Parts: sequence; C-alpha cells; structure tokens
Amino acid sequence: MIRIFLILLFIIIAFFWMRAFLKTSPVIPARYIKLLFLFVTGLILFYLGATGRLSWFFALAGVIVAFILRLMPVLLRYAPYLHRLWSDFNSAKQNTSQRQNKTGTKGNMSIEEAYEVLGLKIGASESEIIAAHRKLMQKMHPDRGGSDYLAAKINLAKKILLKK
Repeated sequence: MIRIFLILLFIIIAFFWMRAFLKTSPVIPARYIKLLFLFVTGLILFYLGATGRLSWFFALAGVIVAFILRLMPVLLRYAPYLHRLWSDFNSAKQNTSQRQNKTGTKGNMSIEEAYEVLGLKIGASESEIIAAHRKLMQKMHPDRGGSDYLAAKINLAKKILLKK
C-alpha cells in the first residue's frame, strides 16, 4: 500500500517538475545540465582515483596528446581556412542579431507604413486603430501560429499611431 502512495507521489512531483521545466528559458536548464555533468564527471574521477583504477585515464590522455601533436602540422596548414570560416560564422550571427534589433526600433517605421500594416486609411480614429490591432493580433500572434516578426510589426504600428 505504501508503495502505491510513493509511486503516486513520485508521479505528482515529476508532473510539476516537468511543467516548471517546460516553462523556463532553455538557458537555465542547459546551465544546470552542464553543472550536473561536470559534478558527476568529477565524482567519477574522484572515485576512480580513490580506488586506484585511474591508470587507463592517463593512458588515454597520453594517446590523445600524441594524436594532437601528430595532427598539429595539418591543423596549422588549414588554420587560415578554419579562421575564415569561424569569422564568417560570427559575422553572420552578429548580422542576424542586428537585423532583429532593428525591427524593434521606433524610427524604422513611418506613420504611413503603420497605417498600411494595420490596414487602415490615414487619419483613422483611436478606436479603429485598437480594433484593427486586436483583429490582426488574433490572426498573427505567435501562440496561434503567427510569426514573432509580424506580431512585432503590428505592435510597433499601434504604438506609433497611438503616440503620434
């Protein structure tokens, strides 16, 4: 009987833990998983060192060092190409983040564009702007299958028109 209660308790705890896990940012669980991996690796190495079974690790480290030393001329020959690939990758990543930051700025959209985004004629009233915004957000919200980009544009258009 007590086993059933323990199993139910475990299932309830797992359910709430999984619910909280799914709501958090992916950065936080990744950090915890990395720390857990390092902790478990340290414990294993400590155990193996304490019991005298760590000789295979030093042999493996020696083989890896020898392998790296043998590969060094090849790696140095291709170093400029690898550096160029790495710098192209970093510049592409920076350009993407800069483009995403630019879409959220107020100076990027004119008042005419804001009316066009909301599908309104120039000079629409505040209630028409709010109604058009609500109607578009119901269709284009990311939670309903829309994109973050379009939702940001719609919000920016509303913000520009209501704060003329």
